[in-house]
Amino acid sequence: MTSLTLAIIIVFIAGYLCIALESVTKVNKAAIALLMFVFCWTLFMIDPGAYLTGVGSEGLANAVSNAIEHHLGSTSTTLFFLMGAMTIVEIVDQNGGFNFVRDTMKTKSKRTLLWRIAVMTFFLSAILDNLTTSIVMIMILRKLVPDRNDRLIYASLIIISANSGGAFSPIGDVTTIMLWNKGLITAAGVIKEIFLPSVVSMVIPALILQTSLKGELATTDIKMKSDYQMLDFNSRQRKVIFFLGVGGLMFVPIFKSITHLPPFVGILLVLGLLWTVTEIFYRHVHRTNDGMSRRVSNLLSRIDMSTILFFLGILMAVACLEEVGVLTALGQWLNEVSGGNHYIVTGVIGVISSIVDNVPLVAGCMGMYPVAPTGDMAVDGIFWQLLAYCAGVGGSILIIGSAAGVVVMGLEKITFGWYMKRISWLTLVGYLAGIFSYWLIRTFLF
Repeated sequence: MTSLTLAIIIVFIAGYLCIALESVTKVNKAAIALLMFVFCWTLFMIDPGAYLTGVGSEGLANAVSNAIEHHLGSTSTTLFFLMGAMTIVEIVDQNGGFNFVRDTMKTKSKRTLLWRIAVMTFFLSAILDNLTTSIVMIMILRKLVPDRNDRLIYASLIIISANSGGAFSPIGDVTTIMLWNKGLITAAGVIKEIFLPSVVSMVIPALILQTSLKGELATTDIKMKSDYQMLDFNSRQRKVIFFLGVGGLMFVPIFKSITHLPPFVGILLVLGLLWTVTEIFYRHVHRTNDGMSRRVSNLLSRIDMSTILFFLGILMAVACLEEVGVLTALGQWLNEVSGGNHYIVTGVIGVISSIVDNVPLVAGCMGMYPVAPTGDMAVDGIFWQLLAYCAGVGGSILIIGSAAGVVVMGLEKITFGWYMKRISWLTLVGYLAGIFSYWLIRTFLF
């Protein structure tokens, strides 16, 4: 390993630590990720000839430029997909599309509510992202459960269900989106084989948690008239927006299978259609206060660009590690240590994802291993599907291990210690049971 390669690794590790310690440093992780991207590639440019063999000195600059543009093009497909999906969810949410979810949750039984929350969160997160799903469900939970102790149990289940639901869907989690965009998994393949392990990883913790809930809720009186009065559209129009938005997200994998175009093209199709329909609806809106604040052109400003820039920075920094050959060497070392057992490799990666961000972990794995025509490393092979499951579900083991966990931690003021003592162990049981169920599926069914 050259000193230049070592310097690139040190920059990446230092940046990674700053990202992991964001709550301590108080520096936004997007800023650190962008600096990692720039510094890694700047170091790469000191002696690009050491990595780009077979290229003359005059063509090195062009070769590096082409390499960056290649990786940027691959990264951009994920970024545009995320921006489109985030905008669609924002349109549906701001126009009352999720209000029906609140209506379906009404019940007096604590245990019945637990299972309704688990199932609703599980399937919503397969369509939306787990972060948005968690926020929506916590807002509903606050209206339904006045007792804080009970609400902490429900909130913990929301984290588990959101991460489990996102793992089996090609659009349910950033990591599955990355793997799907890269062509490492297919929509049909990941749904078919990861659905059952995801269900297992959610059901087992829910079964254990329900033993802590007995009796009936103190109140289920939910008054939401003010919610509807503040909306710009009538009931029929809200339903149209909901079905166009959520139905459109579900249609994206079908669109890809029909046209063979990248997934972000399908997401932009849905966004364009939804945008057009809402503009037509607004022709009949005559409000003078904030009635136009929910137009798509205004909602675009609400998209979390810091998250988008974080993905840009981290994925491009990982791309630099791929170019210098670090990821390939690391992948070979992991294979040697584990004896080629991909259940062990991905299982460990899933546990690590409960401590550090799963996006760079998955991005690193994508650079470590080439796609093989057959076997565990083929498209929809054991390694890639287990990686989708482990990176998604493993984030639930610690409350800081996923975006869903962090946002629920902030909204409900759940402490790290309480979650680790009460929830982490049962989440780990569900996580391992899901891996075991996947082994059974692969061994006896497929």
